[in-house]
Amino acid sequence: MEYLEFEQPIKDLMEQLKSCQIVGEESGVNIKQACVEIEIAIENKKKEIYGNLTPWQRVQLSRHPSRPYTLDYLYAITNNNFVEIHGDRNFADDKAMVGGLGKIGNQTYMFIGQQKGKNTKERQYRRFGMANPEGYRKALRLMKLAEKFNIPVVTFIDTPGAYPGLEAEERGQGEAIAKNIYEMLKLTVPIITIVIGEGASGGALGIGVGNKVFMLENTWYSVISPENCSTILWRSWDYKEQAASQMKLTGPDMLELGLIEDIIKEPLGGAHYDPKATYDSVRDKIVETYNELKKLSAEKLTKQRQDRFIAFGEFKG
Repeated sequence: MEYLEFEQPIKDLMEQLKSCQIVGEESGVNIKQACVEIEIAIENKKKEIYGNLTPWQRVQLSRHPSRPYTLDYLYAITNNNFVEIHGDRNFADDKAMVGGLGKIGNQTYMFIGQQKGKNTKERQYRRFGMANPEGYRKALRLMKLAEKFNIPVVTFIDTPGAYPGLEAEERGQGEAIAKNIYEMLKLTVPIITIVIGEGASGGALGIGVGNKVFMLENTWYSVISPENCSTILWRSWDYKEQAASQMKLTGPDMLELGLIEDIIKEPLGGAHYDPKATYDSVRDKIVETYNELKKLSAEKLTKQRQDRFIAFGEFKG
């Protein structure tokens, strides 16, 4: 288990517990009570730390290297009944954007999401979850396929942004994202969107136009990352914590502003502490939401989605 800087007290206690268990095994002395006391201290420290997280600490948790990624969710919630579909039928198969068909119970869904990597080689292969234009065009192709066969769409957002390379701009990055937003607003099947990690910029919104949008507890959703915001405002990354606290990017902020429908709780410490519990919560939310949305006609689904996004930015003087 890797620990973030603010998790250091938990790491120290975990090491104490491990040492306690080793001493007990090697010496034959009964020190069970001492180990139990350390376990209680660990639990209390977790509640203290994770119950008072700052926005920047939530950003750090959303990037935790042990955190589950899109494909982990897809295989888990479909009981390995997920079939990936490749290519945009135009240029290439973008490895940063994954999608395909899978079943939850007897209902088939079209799943789409950004995929990061678990090690250096895979992160390079997936470009850290930053999709090229062909990734967004692949996503749109799968959405249109789902619409053709009246299959609901579920999207998982986890990206620091669309890929910023020159070749991406040459192939129409902005146009690809804009077209996805336009087409998703007109799609006649239910769209459920869940932020499972980072949700940054148009890279997130390119697959984020849902009838219902949810965020896992330790995620963020914003037009820009705290580091880049700090760089623009202060010409330095040093103010990223201050930027994060002012950007209103956490789940509670989004919920208060009416930009999402609900926050999906995570296990104490984050999704990586108990992935199975997180998968179950996500699966239940998808099923619950689809059962609600399937009652709406195609016309009402489209209108509800359009009205939802048109209402953003309204305020009372």
